[in-house]
Amino acid sequence: GKKMIVDNVAKSLEESVYYKLEEEILSGALKKGDTLAEISLSRRLGVSRTPIRGAMHRLAEEGLIEITPNKGAVVIGVNDEDLVNIYKIRMRLEGLASREAAERISGEDKAQLSELVELSEFYLARNDLERLKELDSEFHNLIYRASGNRLLEKTLSELHRNIKTYRRLSLTVPERVILSVKEHREILSAILSGNKEEADRLTF
Repeated sequence: GKKMIVDNVAKSLEESVYYKLEEEILSGALKKGDTLAEISLSRRLGVSRTPIRGAMHRLAEEGLIEITPNKGAVVIGVNDEDLVNIYKIRMRLEGLASREAAERISGEDKAQLSELVELSEFYLARNDLERLKELDSEFHNLIYRASGNRLLEKTLSELHRNIKTYRRLSLTVPERVILSVKEHREILSAILSGNKEEADRLTF
């Protein structure tokens, strides 16, 4: 049992280092061309070099950094074309998630989805953009889960994370927020009535 606990702690440290660095790269705090040194990261984040090494391998797999022998790790970041591609893929997959949710959604999830839309309308009336952004994410995450398609849910959650900064930009526009609440109401009706074609068409 003890080794298991040690492994789990190491795993969650690696996870939190990974999310921290990913967030810094996506938000532009770490810029393209910046070098990542294990020693200074270990000092800055207060963790040993093992979780840092693991996190860096994951970032390299995602194509956010490049690790070269002797030179260490360099930030590649995300360019506009990547973001546009992530967005296109995500839009297609979100339509698929809504389509599957319209077929499979449970009574409990229906109630929760309705509640999220009502809350959005309430906060829209109060002009609370921050809360609306959170509700927007919750709405999409619930649809991913309600689709009952685990792989789709996992893929969309990752794309959602990758696009968070892009999303942050697109959802700071007040008109966009107002529109998204209206879209959510329409998507909700389609899902509640089991109209999968309509649910797919409306989700973008």
